[in-house]
Amino acid sequence: MPLLIKNIKELLQIREPDILKISGADMKTLPTIKNAYLLIEHDTIVDFGSMENCNYSDVDQVIDATGKIVLPTWCDSHTHIVYAGNREQEFVDRINGLSYEEIANRGGGILNSAKTLENTNEEDLYKQSIERVKKVIKLGSGALEIKSGYGLSTENEIKMLRVIKRIKKEFPIKIKATFLGAHAFPKEFKDNKQGYLDLIINDMLPKIAKENLAHYVDVFCEKGYFSLNDTQQILEAAKQYHLTPKIHVNQFNAFGGVELAVKHNALSVDHLEMLNESDINALKNSNTMPVALPSCSYFLSIPYTPGRQIIDAGLPLALATDFNPGSTPSGNMNFVVSTACIKMKLTPEEAINAATINGAYAMGISNQYGSITKGKKANLIITKQVPSYNYLPYAFGENNIDQVIINGTLY
Repeated sequence: MPLLIKNIKELLQIREPDILKISGADMKTLPTIKNAYLLIEHDTIVDFGSMENCNYSDVDQVIDATGKIVLPTWCDSHTHIVYAGNREQEFVDRINGLSYEEIANRGGGILNSAKTLENTNEEDLYKQSIERVKKVIKLGSGALEIKSGYGLSTENEIKMLRVIKRIKKEFPIKIKATFLGAHAFPKEFKDNKQGYLDLIINDMLPKIAKENLAHYVDVFCEKGYFSLNDTQQILEAAKQYHLTPKIHVNQFNAFGGVELAVKHNALSVDHLEMLNESDINALKNSNTMPVALPSCSYFLSIPYTPGRQIIDAGLPLALATDFNPGSTPSGNMNFVVSTACIKMKLTPEEAINAATINGAYAMGISNQYGSITKGKKANLIITKQVPSYNYLPYAFGENNIDQVIINGTLY
């Protein structure tokens, strides 16, 4: 049954089908139509334009969006939303002066989450995770990339990826799965790091490929975690399974990880709180999307990704939540967009571009998601009555979403 949204105050992110990402100075432009309509059939955007050209008078399903803004749902290209338990005690430990690295060295951090997940059965893990998924859909996310990485054993990494596959099957939201076995070294491999790399390469990767459980491969390329050589080994091994890299890099140190990721045609490089000129140069003329995670910087009190520098260098930028129990226990993309404006000095136009079309590109789905384009999926946010789209990042403590449409259906 067709659905007509009429009297839209402003329809944001109008793009032609061949626009798959926005870079540099172009990110300051957000094409819109004021006093607009949009027509959905089944799960697809089939028409839109100015109300004066709206000739659909006999549509049964109509939403009157007077005073409201309509835009594509957020595309969150970096989450760890499938996890067990929480790490609230570590939150208190950091307040009391311990650093993220110190907590990890005491057996906290990723290893803490891995232990909790090991003791959680697959059904319970699914139930915990879908409650988070439901919340982020209501907050306007219409596409999610979800990583494993709290298993750190073949059995538990596969358990996570099976849960992700089930979410993909049972929820209308678009899901992309990433294998992140190289998230941390388990305690039993503390003095045998090559042994764990061999386990990933010779045991995890073949089994994950056999069950078709992942689209992407990720590595936490960082001092104290996985070195450039470690990362190189995993990416080389993943090629035979056609897993595209999406790499955690430059969260605490810049030491060549961006260049390595670009060399391996990574779809995205994520974090980038530490960035130098050679990293910027490596990203130029590449197809790799830089991804900033500002709510992680907010929560950990670490530097923010220099988004202004990235955009001013002519590069694209995407925004994502990094939703996880340790460094970003929030999947609220609205807060991410606000924080990018407030702390990274992005304009509202740049932040919305980064969280929609460029977020979709960082998941490999911008041919179907991330913009208002005929033929794309009808995944839409209808705001409450607001003065302008600038109000969305400005009013960072408010929920300005009235309705969310996923695949043409009100969620």
